Formats: sequence, structure tokens, C-alpha cells
Amino acid sequence: METIRSLKRMQKRAFRHKREGSVIGFVPTMGFLHEGHLSLMKLARKRCDVLVASIFVNPTQFGSNEDLCTYPRDFTRDESFCEKANVDIIFYPEFESMYTDDASVWVNEEALSGGLCGASRPDHFRGVCTVVTKLFNLVQPDLAVFGEKDAQQLRIIERMVRDLDFPVEIVRGSIVREPDGLAMSSRNKYLSATQRKEALCLRRSLDKVVEQFKEGERDATVLRQVVVDLIASVPSAELDYAEVVDDGSLAEVEKIEGDVLMALAVKFGAVRLIDNTILYP
Repeated sequence: METIRSLKRMQKRAFRHKREGSVIGFVPTMGFLHEGHLSLMKLARKRCDVLVASIFVNPTQFGSNEDLCTYPRDFTRDESFCEKANVDIIFYPEFESMYTDDASVWVNEEALSGGLCGASRPDHFRGVCTVVTKLFNLVQPDLAVFGEKDAQQLRIIERMVRDLDFPVEIVRGSIVREPDGLAMSSRNKYLSATQRKEALCLRRSLDKVVEQFKEGERDATVLRQVVVDLIASVPSAELDYAEVVDDGSLAEVEKIEGDVLMALAVKFGAVRLIDNTILYP
């Protein structure tokens, strides 16, 4: 396993592998890896000759009041996870090389990014699309794996790849959960013991929605209220959003007739967690 920090060296290496006919698999991350990331890397490993994992805490997707400075970082830990997944190259660029002081070109998505996380995190997805575009140009992947936990991000990346004709297959990786059901996240470590226990309300609310949906409920307002009421009963939880949206367009729906995404974001103090489930009629 090799660690590459230079952008030019990473791109040069990628072009060499492409000339040799190797299939490049890619898993972009912001580090502080966990079993969820490991599952994405293992999924990519099965389908590629050269596996690249990037570690880059991208500042352009953080708002001014968000946790960029305190976002967890532990490269030694990250290396051990990459070794477990048989990663060939860790791409670990420095901020100064990824963004020049006078950087002025950005990649915007304008149909899927306005609601859900995009409503409360302005410019977040502009930062995501821009950095993923840069990473795709540097790593030259044939396939890239993104997790279903970040459902809106996943669909935006799929749309970007489609609309801008990137020669990259986007592979969806399933949500990986802790034994008690909490979706794995690098931010979970910042929860207090009480918050950690109460954070299970995300999964409980989704399970309750699925239960009512299976019993025949198709009114999106009713299902949304199930989540609102349950989150409101948890002392440390502050609901950011709970929405039922079309799984393709991410537009809000009133009556569920096709596949929909039930997504929510909840704050526990300074820690913001997301989760989701897809409802199939």
C-alpha cells in the first residue's frame, strides 16, 4: 500500500494504470474511517485491479458555523482500515494543493440539492460536487463507490456523472449500522453517553414509518408526522428535517405511489446525524 500526496503524481500514476488496461476503483472519504467505509472499499475491491481511497477533509462543503476545525482526524487509524480492505493507494492531498487562493471555478447541481441537507447547509453540495470532480480528474476511476447513508449526496453525484458525461460507474454501498441500529458515522464519537443512547431515535422513527407503510399508510404527511412526534419526545434531539421525497427527483410527495426516500437529519448539541430508508410500494 502506497500513500500519495502530490496531485500530479496521483494523476500520473492513474494515467499509467489506465494505459496498462487496469480497472481503477475509487472510494472518496474524509477520513476517520469506520466499518461503513470498510464495506465500501471491500465492495470496490471486488471489481477493480487498482483500489484508491482518498482521505481529504474538504473545507468547501462545510458552512461557517460547522465542525471543520473539530472534524475527527486520525491518519494512522485510517491506514489500518485501508490495509484491511487491501487498498493499493491512499490519496492524501493537502488543502493548499487542492485549492489555490484564487480558485474561482465551482460545480453546481441545481435540481436535487435545494432540499433536505441542502436547505440547511447552503453551498454544501457545491463543495461536494467540486471536490468530487477534482478527485475524479486526479484518480481517473472506472468505478466509484458512495454510501447510501448520504442519500442526497449519492443521487447528486449520480446526476453529475450523468449530466457531465464522466466515464465513471457510480456504485451504491448499503448503510452499515452499529449493533443497536445507529448508522455508522465519523461524528458518532462526539456524542455523549446520553446523546449516543438517544440517537437511536433516528432508526426507531424510520422503523415505525416502515411499519405503518407496510400496514398500508400512503399519506406522506402522516408518515412524516410519525418521525416528528418521535424525535420531539427525545430530550436532547433537535429535528433539522424529516421529509418524504421521490427517490429519483427528491421532490416532496403527498401521496406515495412510486419509490420514495424517507430522510431525516437530527442534531444532538453540535452533532448532526442523518439517516434514511427507501419505501417501495
